Amino acid sequence: MNVQIFGIVILLFSIVVHEYAHGWMAFRCGDPTAKYAGRLTLNPLPHIDIMGSIILPLFLFISRSPVLFGWAKPVPVNPVNFNNPSIDNIKVAGAGPLSNIILAVIFTASGILSLFFVHSIQIFTIFQFGIQINLILALFNLIPLSPLDGSHILEYYIPYNWRSTYYKIQSFGPILLLIIIVSSYILPVNIFWLIIGIPYKVLYNILLTLMDFFVK
Repeated sequence: MNVQIFGIVILLFSIVVHEYAHGWMAFRCGDPTAKYAGRLTLNPLPHIDIMGSIILPLFLFISRSPVLFGWAKPVPVNPVNFNNPSIDNIKVAGAGPLSNIILAVIFTASGILSLFFVHSIQIFTIFQFGIQINLILALFNLIPLSPLDGSHILEYYIPYNWRSTYYKIQSFGPILLLIIIVSSYILPVNIFWLIIGIPYKVLYNILLTLMDFFVK
C-alpha cells in the first residue's frame, strides 16, 4: 500500500474542505455567491483546479517530494453582501485555515483510534499524512500575501491611511509567493519552510504529544 497515493487523496479532500469552509462562512455572513455558483458542496469536481489540484500534486508525488501541496479554485465571494463587511471578511478568510486545523485534529483522533483497534503502522502513517498536510495548508494560507487568506486577515489591522500602500504591496503577492515556492527548490535554504517551519513544528508536536498521551 503506497501511503503517498492516499496522501494525494487526503490533500484533494483537505483543499476541497478548505474552499467549502470559505463558502459556508460567507453564506453564514449573508453572501450567497458561492451557493449560487454551485461551490457550496464537498463534491470535489466544482472545486478542482487543473494545476493546483492535479498537476502539482502529481509532480510532487513523482519527484518524491517530502511535502505534498496544492490548491483548489477559490470560492467566489462578494463582500458587498456581508452583514458586517470588515469583520465578516476576517471570518471568511479565517474559515479556510481553521477548517484545516480542525481536520488535523480529526486525523490525530483517527490515528489514536487506529493504534487502539487496527494496530497497523501503514494506516497510522496515512493519518500522519493527514495531520501534516492540513497543518501545512493552514499555515501556508495564513501567510499575509495576496491572494492567501492571511492577506485578508492582516488587512483588517492595517491603519486606514496605510491601506493604499498595503494594496500596492499586495499586488506583488502572487509573484512573491511564486518566488518563495520556486526558490525553495533551487536554493540551499528552503524559504517556504523558514516561514512556516516553527509554527508547524509547534502544532505538530502538540498533536503528537496528545496522541502519545492517549496511546500510553
